[in-house]
Amino acid sequence: MSALFEPRTLRDVTIPNRVWMPPMCQYSAVPDGPGIGAPNDWHFAHYAARAAGGTGLIIVEATGVSPEGRITPYDLGIWNDTQVEAFRRITRFLVSQGTVPGIQLAHAGRKASTDRPWKGGAPLAPSDALGWQPLGPSAVAHDEDHTVPTELTVAQIAEVVAQFADAARRALAAGFEVAEIHGAHGYLISNFLSPHSNHRTDEYGGSYENRTRFALEVVDAVREVWPDDKPLFFRISATDWLEEGGWTPDDTVRFAHDLRAHGIDLLDVSTGGNASGVRIPVGPGYQVPFAARVKAETALPVAAVGLITDPGQAEKILSNGEADAVLLGRELLRNPSWARHAARELGGDVHVPDQYHRSV
Repeated sequence: MSALFEPRTLRDVTIPNRVWMPPMCQYSAVPDGPGIGAPNDWHFAHYAARAAGGTGLIIVEATGVSPEGRITPYDLGIWNDTQVEAFRRITRFLVSQGTVPGIQLAHAGRKASTDRPWKGGAPLAPSDALGWQPLGPSAVAHDEDHTVPTELTVAQIAEVVAQFADAARRALAAGFEVAEIHGAHGYLISNFLSPHSNHRTDEYGGSYENRTRFALEVVDAVREVWPDDKPLFFRISATDWLEEGGWTPDDTVRFAHDLRAHGIDLLDVSTGGNASGVRIPVGPGYQVPFAARVKAETALPVAAVGLITDPGQAEKILSNGEADAVLLGRELLRNPSWARHAARELGGDVHVPDQYHRSV
């Protein structure tokens, strides 16, 4: 059997294949009013199409654990029960197609309060109608355009940890089988991890142990409420792509050991996003070596992401032991049925809806 179409069991959840969809923000939720942050018809159609296309695991986009935890006013949220009920429509359909539903729990930190990308993505000032004051580990802006964040107090850090736990409870009630904590791309947890953005001098800054404290507190709080039979993922930027003064691949390997000890079941390995203006050598599979190193040097399963587009390429990553699964982002935006096409090419078995039997 093709490695790409072997099932993978994590805790008591079996994912039918290794073709997974990573979180990709749609910036399409209502920005205010009673339906704020709730998924709508666009989100249903978007995720349903990829499930019908044979994707084994779909991780719903970065979902704010609080209103100020969103990247834009148009992000999804999971801080109230109205949002939970709206998510149930999506998770029910994904399960009906044999797809495992996952969700990424997120806080945007110092990169919060911006406009949608296709509107330019400019930061929204707190004085703007839909803007708010960002939060961060230190009063250091992401770049010269972003608002300087408010430095979180120790008490506020504890509040955010509790927000992640509450969001996990709601995710469970919404029908999700996998939860992922967003610790990548320059958002709040990533801000704390990296000395580039964390200039604190208290117990949450300075040393590696202090800079990872907040992340591990979030993991512990979520793991406490997330059932023992369901897997918990963590997404990380394996490097800030800085020559000095940033988070490094060595840090990532060390942290992977810590995450496993705290109950994380898989590391979703990405890179970058925390330092502006850096040069990233983008190319096919450019982030795979970072996942491969974690897999080789720790006992923690990993998923690889980053310009993985071709079935043969994906198969090679898995058969070479570089990752346990592949996450296809832009390619699944272009082709919702990528998994079915890959199964045809590689000789794998994938779910096909009865209504699409003529496509086999």
